Amino acid sequence: MTAATLSPAAPKTDTPIPLRAHLRHTGALVRRNLLWIRQDPESMFDAILFPVVFTLLFVYVFGGSIGKSLGGGQDQYVQYVVPGLMAMMGMNMAQGVGTGFNQDFNSGVMDRFRSLPIGRGSVLFAKIAVELMRMLFATLVLLVVALLVGYDINSWSGLLASVGLSAVFGSALMWVFLTLGVVMKNAQSVQAMGFLVLMPLQFGSSIFAPTSSMPGWLQAFTDYNPLSSLADTARGLMEGGPVAHDLWVTLIWSVGLTAVMAPVAIHKFRTKS
Repeated sequence: MTAATLSPAAPKTDTPIPLRAHLRHTGALVRRNLLWIRQDPESMFDAILFPVVFTLLFVYVFGGSIGKSLGGGQDQYVQYVVPGLMAMMGMNMAQGVGTGFNQDFNSGVMDRFRSLPIGRGSVLFAKIAVELMRMLFATLVLLVVALLVGYDINSWSGLLASVGLSAVFGSALMWVFLTLGVVMKNAQSVQAMGFLVLMPLQFGSSIFAPTSSMPGWLQAFTDYNPLSSLADTARGLMEGGPVAHDLWVTLIWSVGLTAVMAPVAIHKFRTKS
């Protein structure tokens, strides 16, 4: 990809770049990232294997016992856990964007991008756009596996709304991991930090099991955990039930994370030496 491809006018890097040029640059970088995935199909393994492994693991290992606590059996647990796994999909894809971004820095690709007369935000927006595509693909794989293990789709509109909400929250988290990808020294550090952050959020939530049997201090944590709000909203939309409170909580978290972390990520990317 040449500088002429991204910006025919080739303005100076310090010159303000108009919105149309930003969009053109972002589109060119999205195409570049998609071509890279095409050349390296192994980079899609996480989007394919993660939903398969997690769905089968939780349905067949924990489905019977947790399903009984829900007043049914394994079939009841399938209806409970699938919306939660959908809510978690954006979060796990967000971790991948941080490690990939860090690898691009260490390989010198980002130095090349920063030497071109393109909008600095375009590089990050392109990363997020491609990662959202991967998230949607992973969600499709999850739904196929869920249907095979007995999931019943009760509301198609609720399903689409849940996918959209997961994408909104996932894109907000991606700004956090893009920042980590810039400031951490290597991809292993980004992955380790993501593990330390995501594991408590995942299992200290209502994604895999109801929170009513958890100790009081952990229930207090789950009440403020955005993943619980996202998972409960997805269940309400797909299975029926109240969604207003949890929907607003999820949207507030998404807007807040984006408003705080997007400028930080762009600034760190612009000033990284």
